[in-house]
Amino acid sequence: MTAERPVSPSSPRSAKGLGRVAIIVPAYNEAMSIGNVLDDLHSQNPGNWDIIVVNDNSKDNTLQVALRQPNIVIDLPINLGIGGCVQSGLLHAYRHEYSIAVQFDSDGQHVANEIKTLLWGMKETNADVVIGSRFISSFSGQFKSSYARRIGINLISITAKLLTGKRIKDPTSGFRAFNSDAIKLFAENYPIHFPEPESIILLHKNNFKIHEISTLMNPRNSGESSIEKKAAFYMISVLLGMIISAMRPQIKYRHTNEV
Repeated sequence: MTAERPVSPSSPRSAKGLGRVAIIVPAYNEAMSIGNVLDDLHSQNPGNWDIIVVNDNSKDNTLQVALRQPNIVIDLPINLGIGGCVQSGLLHAYRHEYSIAVQFDSDGQHVANEIKTLLWGMKETNADVVIGSRFISSFSGQFKSSYARRIGINLISITAKLLTGKRIKDPTSGFRAFNSDAIKLFAENYPIHFPEPESIILLHKNNFKIHEISTLMNPRNSGESSIEKKAAFYMISVLLGMIISAMRPQIKYRHTNEV
């Protein structure tokens, strides 16, 4: 069952005029869910989206399912993990000069109709990156996560605040929109091991503007969260990764939101 957002006539969410949009769908062993995910994306496509599936050397039929529809499919010869998988999609978006790239999970958590919310948020705030959040309004309350997972996310959020001065309530969300400047930055410098929280630090370090906006999400259809799988090891590793990212020198790169 797909979540539904209450309609607010006073604040229509339109993102017309943003140019070509690359919907990047990283996928590893998601044959059970990716077909429905791609159906959802195609049903919502306003005509300027290209749906790009990045198959991370899956061992099941993920590739075959992705090839059944008119998607752009990048079939990686080896497994790169989520960081390398998303970076491959962003590199494709950069080389083909997309105006916007949207990261969209293949496990069924993200809702295609909510992409317009990310794009609207980018247009309204002039942000370089917009993060879809499960935790900043009553809309997102329909998403239920475990107690251990919420503790972990809160700890990552607090660490990000200490390192950047900005509170991101859903720092592990993989539902994100990137403008052309952020596409260029991450095509060359995307974090590999714990990309979602580390990328927040990298963006702040290089004066990129981040905006977080409420989006609806569904429960995971399949697979297992890395936070819940090895919670203690994951938390230590991701916090160290964030601290190391904060210690990295600034990347010499100019972009439109730089002061």
